[in-house]
Amino acid sequence: MKKKILFIDRDGTIIDECPNTNQIDSIEKINFLPKSIYFLSKIVKEFKYILIMVTNQDGLGTNSFPEKTFWPIHNLIIRILKSEGIHFFSIHIDRTFQEENSNTRKPNIGMLSPYLNKLENYSISESFVIGDRITDVLLACKLGCKSIWIKTNHSDNVLTKEDQYYYSMIHENKFHKTISLKTDNWKNIYEYLSTLNNNKMITHERNTLETQIRISLSVYGTGKNHIKTGIGFFDHLLQQLSFHSLMDINIQSKGDHHIDDHHIVEDIGISLGEIFDKFLGEKKGIERYGFYILPMDECLSTVAIDISGRSELLWNVQFYRENIGKISTEMFYHFFKSFSMSAKCNVHINSNGINEHHKIESIFKCFARAIRMAITKDSSIANIHRIPSSKGLL
Repeated sequence: MKKKILFIDRDGTIIDECPNTNQIDSIEKINFLPKSIYFLSKIVKEFKYILIMVTNQDGLGTNSFPEKTFWPIHNLIIRILKSEGIHFFSIHIDRTFQEENSNTRKPNIGMLSPYLNKLENYSISESFVIGDRITDVLLACKLGCKSIWIKTNHSDNVLTKEDQYYYSMIHENKFHKTISLKTDNWKNIYEYLSTLNNNKMITHERNTLETQIRISLSVYGTGKNHIKTGIGFFDHLLQQLSFHSLMDINIQSKGDHHIDDHHIVEDIGISLGEIFDKFLGEKKGIERYGFYILPMDECLSTVAIDISGRSELLWNVQFYRENIGKISTEMFYHFFKSFSMSAKCNVHINSNGINEHHKIESIFKCFARAIRMAITKDSSIANIHRIPSSKGLL
């Protein structure tokens, strides 16, 4: 797997810029951006990014900015970050002034050419430059990656002369297309990267002489779905499952509809459970338990789920019609039984009501909400890599 990189500026991104000088040359000038350490630490622990620091330090090593005033402060910042588990793979510091037009000074990429070598195992297209300056956005343009722009002054009009110079050199459309996120805080950066890294879809196929099922799933999605089972009301119920769980689900199926609905419903339940189990893997960091109570008009449904590695279904539901739409009501039990077996989870379902449509729709919505709770990641540092079982295995 190719390595993704976060190219991170230092001043104005991890620590505050000094208001009257670009030089952080004393301990008194060190002020970390709010929650920058906390959320950088979470990013390092939860996502597979390499951190690379890229910073311009104008005139470092000259009389105007002696090295003896720079390194003790810089090394202190790095030690503080390391103490929170934030390690930089490499640190690139350019010492030149803007007027020198050095190919190593941001936004030029002379310092970063090793990461563009096609023989190296880096995915630049999935990487980001995180910084507070237009030069950081332009650096992302030149590297061929995206930019996360930290704007703590809430204004695009407050620009340094260098920013104004570079802003005039780039096409406005390209500039704005490079920016994936504009924010004033690290919490938003963490949440954005979390969405990207948890929203990968996997695909699973189950082909028998009776049915051909193809399912794509992202457990941590936004509730998008494209579902075609050949049974209209079943499509509707699975769409509710996707929408209310926030799982992205695509289902395409073919089968022996000319016989009845049994094989299609059963095999989709099996296939959905199999891909759900596959996606969660070792289940590290998930809450594991989920439960929900959901009213729908006169109907009240409750669902509890334990993603335990063991299969069980308790079904306390009665239907008084043989069919709803073109699906047999007896197949609802069979769907959840098939899912619980292949997803290796306990599911307890209870529902009371008069309207059969309300009853099963409330069950699917309630089931979705219970799943949403159970798969939620406990992002605390103590639990993010922990399997939620005293056995150490689910």
